[in-house]
Amino acid sequence: MRKIKDVLRLKLDARLSHERIAAALNISKGVVAKYVSLATAADLDWAQVQGLDETALHHRLVGTAARASGFVAPDYGRIHQELRRKGMTLMLLWEEHVSQHPDACTHRYSQFCVNYRSYAKTLKRSMRQIHRAGEKLFIDYAGPTVELSDGSRAHIFVAAMGASSYTFAYATPRETMADWLGATAQALRFFGGVPRLIVPDNPRALIANPDRYEPRANETVLDFARHYSTSVLPARPYHPQDKGKVESAVQVVERWILMRLRHQKFRTVDEVNEAIAPLLDQLMSIPTVISPLGGADKNLDYLEVVHVFIRRSNAGSRALHQARKAP
Repeated sequence: MRKIKDVLRLKLDARLSHERIAAALNISKGVVAKYVSLATAADLDWAQVQGLDETALHHRLVGTAARASGFVAPDYGRIHQELRRKGMTLMLLWEEHVSQHPDACTHRYSQFCVNYRSYAKTLKRSMRQIHRAGEKLFIDYAGPTVELSDGSRAHIFVAAMGASSYTFAYATPRETMADWLGATAQALRFFGGVPRLIVPDNPRALIANPDRYEPRANETVLDFARHYSTSVLPARPYHPQDKGKVESAVQVVERWILMRLRHQKFRTVDEVNEAIAPLLDQLMSIPTVISPLGGADKNLDYLEVVHVFIRRSNAGSRALHQARKAP
């Protein structure tokens, strides 16, 4: 800021070239050109500049209204909507924009893309999800499978607690409703209790109507939830961010467990589960692997387990109390 006045003095009063001013003040010619153009846009001469201090001069220059662009601005809102069409490209939209304004000045394709992406960034909104201990259990299947000796494949079920990201993995023969529910029961047994909500994706094996606003689970799934005194709340279709916990856990299981099993031969699904168990214990004992808070946080794990145990104990106490009251 201190050199702004010197730049303008040498230009407006001494009438030196940009190159000589840049050499005298040890700055680039671009900086000289920038402040000279700002002074010209603000209609300042040396007499006016001389009467201003550095701060006032800076405000006069930088606070000057920007010159209106001579380029025809596209309707980026409409472009954003058009890009939702299957097969639509920015190149086509740019060509249409140019053809609609043949006599006007339009941006080239590269600048058109830069401007659109800047606009699109202003539309993105994110919401931080806060997970309470023992509240949610997220479940899903990993993409990779494990080959068995008979030619079939074992599918890997993954479950992750919401607050601690404490993870469970289990192999099943297929991904039928029986496999989903059986693996979920194994996960509840592994965690030692029941969360308030179980959050799956929208598999056809579990969800009868994958509606965005009111998804409806199969009757068998509802019976399963009633049996364990919990609820099943499917994530929204095509919204993986709703179950980001299990998405991350699936990735870790694929990298930590499945990659270590790739050279082993298995005859049955039970053998796969026997191989998974010790690796799962090792995985959960390593810090900075699972939780974004810096590992599978032991305090959160403790809170998760205490919470689900309290729910299980309270449910048992209520059942015992009702049995005692019965005649």
